[in-house]
Formats: sequence, structure tokens, C-alpha cells
Amino acid sequence: MDPVQALRRTAFLLERERASSFRVQAFRGAAAALLALDADEFDARLAAGTLADLKGVGKASAEIVTQAAAGGTPDRLAALEAAAGPLVEGGEGLRAQLRGDLHAHTDASDGGSPLAEMAFTAAELGHEYLAVTDHSEGLKVAHGLDRVRREEQLAQIAALAGPLEPFRLLSGIEVDIGTDGVLDCPPDLLARLDVVVASVHSKLRMPAEAMTRRMLTAIRSGRVDVLGHCTGRMVTGGHGRVGEKGRPPSEFDADAVFAACVEFDVAVEINARPERLDPPRALLRRAVEAGCLFTLSTDAHAPGQLDWQPYGCARAEECGVPAERVVTTWEAQRVLDWTARRRAAHP
Repeated sequence: MDPVQALRRTAFLLERERASSFRVQAFRGAAAALLALDADEFDARLAAGTLADLKGVGKASAEIVTQAAAGGTPDRLAALEAAAGPLVEGGEGLRAQLRGDLHAHTDASDGGSPLAEMAFTAAELGHEYLAVTDHSEGLKVAHGLDRVRREEQLAQIAALAGPLEPFRLLSGIEVDIGTDGVLDCPPDLLARLDVVVASVHSKLRMPAEAMTRRMLTAIRSGRVDVLGHCTGRMVTGGHGRVGEKGRPPSEFDADAVFAACVEFDVAVEINARPERLDPPRALLRRAVEAGCLFTLSTDAHAPGQLDWQPYGCARAEECGVPAERVVTTWEAQRVLDWTARRRAAHP
């Protein structure tokens, strides 16, 4: 077994089962350290048993590498593979129809892995496309990208187009919805991106009437493709600065918000992160009744989290979400045509 692949697979499975980033990054860091070695040095260190002396390679990683280089499946990886069953029951039919993911973060903002690692992992999972939606500039706590860093990322996405074919890496953003409903990114930059996910991240407990105005202003701007994790709730803690008891959902006029989404052709995100599972079932059913489009996305902050779509699929199936109204079941070009119409109307 290839040692680098063994390390990457170990990290992937740990992320999939929600291990801490610190534990996982040790294995990804070791994989990067091995890739930087020439073959002769690798063979010499392997023979001498000095892999763990290499910066970035710890004892556990060295053991995985040694066992993989000997031609077997490392013990730790074998145990993870044996334990890696289905994440949740239900939703298998919808999951089989999904073609991509329109909400993911890299280490450019608050994710834990580089752009290329996220993209290649999505392709390995069988996705046809992935939208990289690192945060907007004003979200300092998430290391949001300013214009210069956003331009650099656009260049990186363009450079990966060839190596990734036929997989499509889409440019995107998770733009913050300000308290006044204004999007935290210049319109000219939004117009250049393939996918705009707009989310509320601050003052989540503001009065329902004010929150409704805030969300409607963003939706009606004509620059939003997807309304992200609409209530902002956390069903469990441990995410950022959220306490262990989680966070209650924001209050707003859901019927008005979903009606606006239908009117302005904005999709409601079914956020599959297990600590979010947003919107709640009751609101998801109301969005279905309103006639909304949906995206089913992972909000992944690590490669292994890209495999969390089953959490959202089970929930969507339970709430009667029609597969034909799930944008992430569409081919990439259809997704781009859908967002391009909005770009043309609001250059």
C-alpha cells in the first residue's frame, strides 16, 4: 500500500468520524513531509528506522508508513476501515443522485486543509464538482479572505482546472449577511464567483422582525444563490466558540423568507454538518411546501467531512424534499447556468 495514501486515508476516516483537527493534522502533515522526500532518502530512513526523526513525522505516522511500505494495510488504518460503517440510516436514494457539494472551506479561512487536498478528496469520493466557499473578509474570527487573498484563490482554482479534469472546482464564497442585510463582499467580486452562499453569523438572537428584514434584504439583492444554514443553530457544541450545549435557532418569519427564496430563485441549504443539521425538520418541511429549491452540502472544514452528505440526505428524505429540487443533484453546467442568470441580471 502506498504510504502517503495510507496516511491520507487514515486522516480522512478520522475526520469522517469527527476526530479533533489536532489528531488528524499530524497524519496529513506526515504525508506532506514524505512527499517532500526523494526516493533514496525515504528508502534510507525506512531501512534505518529513522522516519520518526523527520520533522512532521511522529511515532504513530512512522508506524503507518512502515507497515504500508511492507505491503500490508497498517493496523490503525485497518481498524478504522472496519469501524467505518454507514453514518446514518435513510437517504441512500438521494445520496446516489448527488453530483457535488456547494459549501466547503479550506485552510485559507477556517478549514484545516489546502485547496488541492479538498478538491482531490471530493473527486475521489465520486463528486463531479465542489464549490470552495471560504468566508468573506469581515468574518475575522474565521480568517475571511480580503480581495487580495480572494484573487489569489481564484488563480489557484484556475491552475487546478487541468489536473482535476473532468472534475470541476468551482469558485465561491460564504458571504456574511450584515445586520442591515448587506452582503460583506464587493458586488464586482461577487459577480466573478460561480457560487454565492449567504449566511448570518452574528447577532443571531436579534428580534424576529429585524432578523426577517435582514434576511429578506440579502435574498432580494439578487446576488445570493444559496441561503446558508438559515437558523444558525448548533444542536451540539464544540464548534468554534459555541458551548457544549449548542445554540438555539434564530427566530424569523420563515414563510416570508422562503417565499422570497422562491421569488428570487435562491436555494435553501440543507446543511449536513452533524452539529448543525439546519434547517430543523419543521422549517425544512415548510420550505418544501413553499416550493423552494435546495442545496445539500456538507459545510466541510476538512476532507473527511466531505463524506457527511448522508446526514443531510436522511433528513431531506424524512421531510419529503423532492430530489429534482435539490441543486446538488444537477450537473455542473446546469448549476453554473443557474447562477450565471443571476450574474447577468446583476453585473
